[in-house]
Amino acid sequence: MTWRYLWETTPLYRGGECRGDETDLPPQLPPEAVDSRVQLAQDGWGPLFHRLFRVNIADADIDPARLVAWVCSDFGRFVPSEVVDIHTGELRDHGLDVGDELLVEMPGPWNGPVRVVHRDAGRLHLVTLRGHLEAGQVQFRAREDDGLLVFEIELWACPAGRLVHLLYSHLRLAKEIQLNMWVRFCLSAVATSGGRLADGVHIRTRWLESPGTAPVRPPAGGPGEPDGSRERRRRDDR
Repeated sequence: MTWRYLWETTPLYRGGECRGDETDLPPQLPPEAVDSRVQLAQDGWGPLFHRLFRVNIADADIDPARLVAWVCSDFGRFVPSEVVDIHTGELRDHGLDVGDELLVEMPGPWNGPVRVVHRDAGRLHLVTLRGHLEAGQVQFRAREDDGLLVFEIELWACPAGRLVHLLYSHLRLAKEIQLNMWVRFCLSAVATSGGRLADGVHIRTRWLESPGTAPVRPPAGGPGEPDGSRERRRRDDR
């Protein structure tokens, strides 16, 4: 994984890192999705990081719904197999769905149990469970925009404890490992689509102080649906 990281030639547009605002808070989860095993951002340690990874895909052979269906049915094909293993229970024919859990197994004490809290034709939404190195949420989305297939991974998470906070926020080791994993996931989405990467991988990182006093954004039409201000900022980022 380190060798691939050092020799990666795909353009990465990080766009700087800056302090965020209330639009960077994680989406509100449906009450029935939260139990004692769920690890929310306010259960973490240190700042909240809001990260967005995006690739624009030209000449794709499949539509957004099919790409999300591939992610749900064969999640393991998208992650770096040399360091990550995916364990799921018995899945239905259409793959991951609400209530299903999977374990992202990595070397060391960094296993990542997550649970599906929402799935539709264009989006898979996961929340972290106790024992994950992060506390928060992640969404995988696909859509069409101006003739391109757009794939995005959006995360809202705090380090789960002091050690992860040190490795992520200060030494930045865990942060770069995470970046490499999600960049690889995006590139796997490009390969799965049968298309070609249009203009590199776009990465945006914003951060807030500990989110304990304001843990979520108000819902905006559905679980985890982006609000208008975030949509406007996404258009500006293009």
